[in-house]
Amino acid sequence: MAKWGQGDPRWIVEERADATNVNNWHWTERDATSWSKRKLKEVLEGLVVEGEAGRCEIGDLKHVEGEASCNSRKGKLIFFYEWNLRLSWKGTVKESGEKHKGSVEIPNLSEENEVDDTEINVSKKKGEGDVLKDLMRTEGTTKLREALRDYLKALKTEFTLGMILPTKAPVGQDLATERKPSGSTMQDSVAPQSLDMVGVKIPTVRIHMREVFNSPADELYSIFTKKEVNNAPFPVPSQRIVLKWRCRSWPDEHYATVALTFQDMAAQSELELECKGVPVAHEESTRQCWKKQYFEEIHILLQQSKDNME
Repeated sequence: MAKWGQGDPRWIVEERADATNVNNWHWTERDATSWSKRKLKEVLEGLVVEGEAGRCEIGDLKHVEGEASCNSRKGKLIFFYEWNLRLSWKGTVKESGEKHKGSVEIPNLSEENEVDDTEINVSKKKGEGDVLKDLMRTEGTTKLREALRDYLKALKTEFTLGMILPTKAPVGQDLATERKPSGSTMQDSVAPQSLDMVGVKIPTVRIHMREVFNSPADELYSIFTKKEVNNAPFPVPSQRIVLKWRCRSWPDEHYATVALTFQDMAAQSELELECKGVPVAHEESTRQCWKKQYFEEIHILLQQSKDNME
């Protein structure tokens, strides 16, 4: 990767200034976490399970931990999701009318496993009523898997509406050349992809870093809006930059999402870096890259500027 000020042709912005993603070329990401939490509650809570032993009903989604997202690259959708769920259930034994309660644990709902292979554990509070526990383990598990399939179907259709934009080129025609921020070009022939195609997940981590600089936030912000990232979207002027970024050593076409947040601290400013989507094997080298080739270079640049003024 090029050092600070040299310009890196592998920078790529998340969105164009005109809010379009021409020919679906760019890697765009949409966070599905909040949407998924609402959808999981919708499809799971209130499920009724009936059988000869009695009647049970799924109650509240008491614990929902995880995240989900959908990425689009060259017309292909890639889904990431990983959830740890816990629900309550209550039921009534048909013959005796006894009422019992329990819980359901779904510890690892993710794209790495088929729904039929996803672990579902049913438990019941102490006492009688094992017939209801058995009912939940059989018919209840079947109902729960159906609900999870409904969630995934909605994630891949309902949530992704608008992510695949119409291309400018006619069907079957190669897509246009992408203009990159540095002025270099990249050419690739891409055939239109179907909406339901899913890619392979690369194990990634999210990096958080903070650095304090001896300059006001607007000055620091201006350094990051030089030639290297002059096409990056600036959600809040002088406060935040969001862009796509990669090291040359990463797998081809894999980009991280970088968010840079600038905060004034009297005569100083704090830069908060969030880099999401860093390949696991490159976590430490990526930290060192930002520290040595960006943070340290900027410290030197600011000091030189101060010395010149004196």
